[in-house]
Amino acid sequence: MLSIQHLTKSFGGLKATDDVSLDFPGGSLTAVIGPNGAGKSTFFNLISGALTPDGGKILLDGADLAGRSPPEIMRRGIGRAFQVASIFPTLTVQETMLAAVCADQRRNSILHRRFPLVETRDRAEHAMEMLGLASKRHRVAATLSHGDQKLLDIALALVLDPKVLLLDEPTAGMGPEERWRMIEKVHELWEKQKITVVFIEHDMDIVFKIAPSIVVLCYGRILATGTPDAIRSDNAVIDAYLGTEEGGAA
Repeated sequence: MLSIQHLTKSFGGLKATDDVSLDFPGGSLTAVIGPNGAGKSTFFNLISGALTPDGGKILLDGADLAGRSPPEIMRRGIGRAFQVASIFPTLTVQETMLAAVCADQRRNSILHRRFPLVETRDRAEHAMEMLGLASKRHRVAATLSHGDQKLLDIALALVLDPKVLLLDEPTAGMGPEERWRMIEKVHELWEKQKITVVFIEHDMDIVFKIAPSIVVLCYGRILATGTPDAIRSDNAVIDAYLGTEEGGAA
């Protein structure tokens, strides 16, 4: 289980994360929503180690990861895919996946062998299959569509076998059809892998359709948590976020 306890982070006089406490049970799927400037990205940056918290704990299965380096947090079991896909543009999909596995195994020399170790190939193959990229294994990453590049970024996080997967706006920049294809893959991944998935999303149709649990952040604090029905009818959420969304001012 991922447990966030009294997490705080300030930039000057601005409290970007203000005494946030949340539990994400093992195998849960949770959406994090809120207006621009609510502190969603800061929250993810703190969990993944990109930022160091001023106070509080980030407990994964009881071990406090607060303030540890991103590579160590990744090794401990928290993976992250970014809003802008972080890929190796000149490598093929398969080469990208093998590179990630080899780096994780600290066996970078494997890439230079004609036949990578079976365990390396198997892990890469499994991640490509899960994200629907197996048929594109020989495509150079830079030539993939925007949606497939983001799927590849998720595959890079998945191949490290995380306990918790953080997805930062997985559908950003996509058209309607590509957006729903992406979110269906995310939902399928969650169902099959039984890992904890936490995702930031602005599309409320997607959030209310697939997320059993929703967290609403506003000015760095938790405004509300609950089921889609509870969040949809929460007056504070409507006033702070959903009402403005319906009015067209995101």
